[in-house]
Amino acid sequence: MTILCVRFQLPPGYEAALPGLLGLIEDLTPVVEALPPDGALADLRGAERYFGRDAEALARLIRVRALALYGVDCVIGAGPGPLSARLALGAAAPGAPCAVPEDLVVDFLAELSVAALPGVGTATARTLCEYGLGTLGLVAAAPLSTLQRLVGAKTGRELHEKANGIDRDRVVPNAVARSLATEQPFPRDELNPDRHRRALLAAAGELGARLRALDKVCRTLTLTVRYADRSSTTRTRTLREPTAHSPALTSVAYGMYDALGLQRARVRAIALRAEGLTPADQASHQLAFDPVDEKVRRIEEVADRARAKFGPHAVMPGTLAA
Repeated sequence: MTILCVRFQLPPGYEAALPGLLGLIEDLTPVVEALPPDGALADLRGAERYFGRDAEALARLIRVRALALYGVDCVIGAGPGPLSARLALGAAAPGAPCAVPEDLVVDFLAELSVAALPGVGTATARTLCEYGLGTLGLVAAAPLSTLQRLVGAKTGRELHEKANGIDRDRVVPNAVARSLATEQPFPRDELNPDRHRRALLAAAGELGARLRALDKVCRTLTLTVRYADRSSTTRTRTLREPTAHSPALTSVAYGMYDALGLQRARVRAIALRAEGLTPADQASHQLAFDPVDEKVRRIEEVADRARAKFGPHAVMPGTLAA
């Protein structure tokens, strides 16, 4: 096992601690991929040899240091590749990392639902379940040609490989500063979709304000919905054009949320992450002749000036897009 997937249990509004927490991992290996707002992937192939410890022992060391230096606990999954490490994270608990040996990856995957596989959306999972392929074990045993007829040539091939433990992903070192994230936790597990959408509205408004304050725009937006059972669903969408416009971010966030098709889901928190940040003056902008859109943009500029003069709470994020 050489890959760790770490999720820090950050309190609300504690996102600023993530770079320091990533530094704890980078003390062990330079190959660390940030997964904002609260996670990371780490390749330990060199660290295992250097420190003379296996991945599970290094995982426990990371947890001890995070608790001692930041007071933050974490859950950690370990596996021979990024995919198995991510999936092992779902079976882990604080103080009890889940490590999947290379020779047991297929057996571990076999019992998991197809919906647990990253990149498998609601529609794909529904299609597979309708044909009796509800677990990764059943998908692994199905003929490749059958899967390709059901979900398409590329998706079918990727599903077949991943269900059989073939993981072509790699840990790509990056910097957490390339993204901005915000999380909207609920005081109790929330069933009401209207409150979910209000949280998305506030999150998109906050991201837009922070991007404009930095004079940045984002190219992609990632939605993470965390549930009461500690599982989560993540979706990413590339924007039609780079933007920091709060209504545009809100519209994309609503679209990703609606596509999940949640029905009475007990949601614990909703997070949005803006990625692919670039300077605003280098981004192209499609001219619009909508007077309402221009009016909203002018109001945004006034609100941003008010925040800069009177503080971040002078105008609450999300209120302009309401």
